Amino acid sequence: MRVFKFGGFSVSSAANISNLVNIVSQNSKDQLVIIVSAMGKTTDALEKLCSAYVAGSDEAHVILHEIKDYHEQIMAGLFDDPGHPVYDEVANTFIEIEWMMEDDPHPDYDFNYDQIVSIGELVSSKIISACLNQSGLTCKWLDARGYIHTDNTYREGMIDWDKTSASILGLQGQKNQVLITQGFIGGTSENFTTTLGREGSDYSAAVFASCLHAESLTVWKDVPGIMNADPALFDSARKYDQLPYSEALELAYYGANIIHPKTIKPLQNAGIPLFVRPFLRPGESGTRIDKAARLISDFPAIILKKNQVLLNISTTDFSYMDEIYLGTLIKLFGDAHIKLNMLQLNALSMSVCIDHNSEKLKKLTAQLSDSLQLSVTEGLELLTILYYTEKDVYELIAGRTVVVEQFSKDTAQLVLQQRRE
Repeated sequence: MRVFKFGGFSVSSAANISNLVNIVSQNSKDQLVIIVSAMGKTTDALEKLCSAYVAGSDEAHVILHEIKDYHEQIMAGLFDDPGHPVYDEVANTFIEIEWMMEDDPHPDYDFNYDQIVSIGELVSSKIISACLNQSGLTCKWLDARGYIHTDNTYREGMIDWDKTSASILGLQGQKNQVLITQGFIGGTSENFTTTLGREGSDYSAAVFASCLHAESLTVWKDVPGIMNADPALFDSARKYDQLPYSEALELAYYGANIIHPKTIKPLQNAGIPLFVRPFLRPGESGTRIDKAARLISDFPAIILKKNQVLLNISTTDFSYMDEIYLGTLIKLFGDAHIKLNMLQLNALSMSVCIDHNSEKLKKLTAQLSDSLQLSVTEGLELLTILYYTEKDVYELIAGRTVVVEQFSKDTAQLVLQQRRE
């Protein structure tokens, strides 16, 4: 059994979905478990819809109408029969949002978010399941919320591994050629929907692969494989043919937008190789990640994270920033689900670089004690260079204003003022 994961680009148009069907058909000699993301930029659109709904704006209905139109256009390009049952299945799935919008929002924004944004994956998987069956494959649709069991931490669901493993293992007796389900989502014991963190579909695929003891996990992307830099930003970007688990985790941790950081651990624990392969050129090998791969440090890995915020937290009474202060602050960041992209500690202050998120920052600010002072600097970028040389750093920051810098033996991190467009 193998697991394939297809991201938003792979399912963003009728043409891409037809390519997905071809890839699955060519690999159907093995039983496959398919994990899919929402189509195109649907997650972004559903996030806007959720914000409008919580704010009480009529724009929510306009956004929902646009999302439904987008999916109907894709279905029209895939199914010749306008009476195909998938149209009703998709319409009934969107009704879940319409029912929510008839009532007042739940007091917890994150609860609203998960119930609304998760619809993208449910709709996408139903359309693709119908397509695979139409192509002649024996495909069964599964609701991931009945297999990935989480706690009630909305937007950052923590997986109950014992319960999840038991549920997923039950799939081993299935005779279908293809099982298809959703990435990114799980379910609570009260039958509410949770999500596993933004871009969490890779993590979902790793959970299914590890619990099923799969032969491999393949993530299909719109790039040749894992690159040492974003090819859209750096013309000199090079592909890694192989990476050890540890190196792939380093790249993901520092923000390389190719795999979710949580993806590696369940695969490494189970010894399952991960392949990152180009969706538009499925014959190419892409990048292989496993324990036998060679560590590559011959050229630098360059990761540029935009829309960053620098927080400086200092004591107001000249108290030393000791372990007690530090422990308290780290817990506050954890409770607010804020990832620290860079941390720098001084005697009286701590500076951290984080992704811009107004809601999370409000939660953090509300918890800070009066003995601490917070300053916030927005409009920044974080440049991380693994296996750097002085020449690499000089060339990459030429003409840029450096706000904070931090160097270790193999890693350089520089907070820069964002370029003006």
